[in-house]
Amino acid sequence: MGPVAIIGVGLMGGSLGLALRGLEGVEVRGSDPDPEALRVALAVGAVGTACASVEEAVDGADAVVLGAPVTELAPLARRVLAATPSGCVVTDLGSTKAGVLGALTATERERFIGGHPVCGAERTGVAFARKELFRGATWFLTPGPEARPELFERLHGLVSAVGARPVAIDATVHDRLMALVSHVPHVLAGALVNQAAATAPEGREALRSAGPSFHDLTRVAGSNPPLWADILLANTAAVTEALEAFTARLDDVRAALARGDREWLLGFVGEAATARARLREPAATGPVAPVRVVVAVPNRPGAISEIATALGHAHINIEDLATRPAMPGGEGELVLVVDGPEAAAEAVRLVGERGYVAAVGTLSV
Repeated sequence: MGPVAIIGVGLMGGSLGLALRGLEGVEVRGSDPDPEALRVALAVGAVGTACASVEEAVDGADAVVLGAPVTELAPLARRVLAATPSGCVVTDLGSTKAGVLGALTATERERFIGGHPVCGAERTGVAFARKELFRGATWFLTPGPEARPELFERLHGLVSAVGARPVAIDATVHDRLMALVSHVPHVLAGALVNQAAATAPEGREALRSAGPSFHDLTRVAGSNPPLWADILLANTAAVTEALEAFTARLDDVRAALARGDREWLLGFVGEAATARARLREPAATGPVAPVRVVVAVPNRPGAISEIATALGHAHINIEDLATRPAMPGGEGELVLVVDGPEAAAEAVRLVGERGYVAAVGTLSV
């Protein structure tokens, strides 16, 4: 891979820079509107070159990663796309995706592929960056139907190279998922803390008497208020939908308490315990041999993103992928490496349902 530019070198951008610079032969450039952040990024080795402008950082880059706040991503993406060559892939690290993709044109979405690594740390800023931050983490990719196959392949390889697990997902599905497992929990944590504090003077004693359940549920309360205000606003529809569903569940609990319905409450708590155990079950019982799936793909936009997203929604992990371009008027090939024969068989079935021809073969390593 040629040069990688990181625009915004905070905790996430800085950690990515450290991880990429740990790979042989990868040049990492950085740019940030905060000169002190850029100075620290250079001092800790998160970037090899500190650039005074976005345009200087992205000049001739093979990949550009945007680590800006969600409110700034769309205009920054357009600025970067205008300043980079046609062979450069542009991605981001934001936790909402549909708004950014929707703000770009179809032509811009050929080279912009949304990204969201699901990881982080208690403390923010490039001074706390870690090159191991992404190791083992899910890294969502949201390619639009216009995404160019060779650029998706490059981005998938970049994410895998830093130890993360790339998963393709529809942007709207991503935002609904994040509302449920990330954004609404931040809202609930804030509500719990604010409710306890609002009972003053009893509130102080309530907080002193709080057990581990209160501390666990409120750990993220108050995290970076400007960041989280912007995230919630950027995902308004999905967060509102999740809050309405949550409110309905609380209303059911309140109604059961009002009628003294112990049986309903037993079922409510018991179902939660069962559901939590099911959600925490490991995806696999042990290591499995990688299997190759070869898919014949027509020379048209959207095929690669459709296939990758379908497998991502089915929780089929794509360890690696490669594209073999089609001859004029013919079909190319998409070679996927998945975890084991069961995943490969399911991948072939899902791909076949979408009109593609696929075959399974054991990967020789």
